[in-house]
Amino acid sequence: MIDFEHVTKIYRRSDTPALEDIDFHVDDGEFVFLVGHSGAGKSTLLKLILREELPTEGRVMVDGKDVARLRRGKVPFLRRQMGIIFQDFRLIPTMTVYENVAFAMHVTNIGRKDIKERVNYMLELVHLEDKAKVYPEFLSGGEQQRVAVARALAHSPRLVIADEPTGNIDPEMSLEMMELLERVSEMGITVLVVTHEHELVRRFNRRTITLKQGRIISDVPASFGEEVHV
Repeated sequence: MIDFEHVTKIYRRSDTPALEDIDFHVDDGEFVFLVGHSGAGKSTLLKLILREELPTEGRVMVDGKDVARLRRGKVPFLRRQMGIIFQDFRLIPTMTVYENVAFAMHVTNIGRKDIKERVNYMLELVHLEDKAKVYPEFLSGGEQQRVAVARALAHSPRLVIADEPTGNIDPEMSLEMMELLERVSEMGITVLVVTHEHELVRRFNRRTITLKQGRIISDVPASFGEEVHV
């Protein structure tokens, strides 16, 4: 699903690479943590996957496609294969829970009947079926995060990227969030969770890639997920 082949990224006006010789592969349906302190290169790596930036050297492959070689018109289609969960939720305050989840599907020309079935299924998955007509301001932080998950999954992506998904919720909700993402992975969807919360990573026994100063310093398989090196 994701391949970084000796990728280096150097921004203009900077002599220090944001990423240097990054090389890893993520299988279809795999669950992976990407960890590292602020400035380690996590955001740059995500931007390369989303084709918001292009590599200075090396090749970035997503779903078998070299993202740097994609024509501009093909970039939106690439991004539709992904579901993004942001730390700040990014729900539309003037839309209900149902409308927030349905929004991404309207722009992809899915029929109204199919949208209704899909949204209802997603809300059941995240246990928010009774909140369909509620506006975001009346939801708890954990509920807003679950809406964000439902929205990310609504268009049946092959890859879900969660960018610091537990940053704005309490520890109990953080555990619930990670358990939900594990269920997403069990559906055959590739899940990449970007986080700096090492304690949470240790609790969930999953492959963990650690970045430091733009380099991968460890890539620990799931069976040894508790041995995160930082």
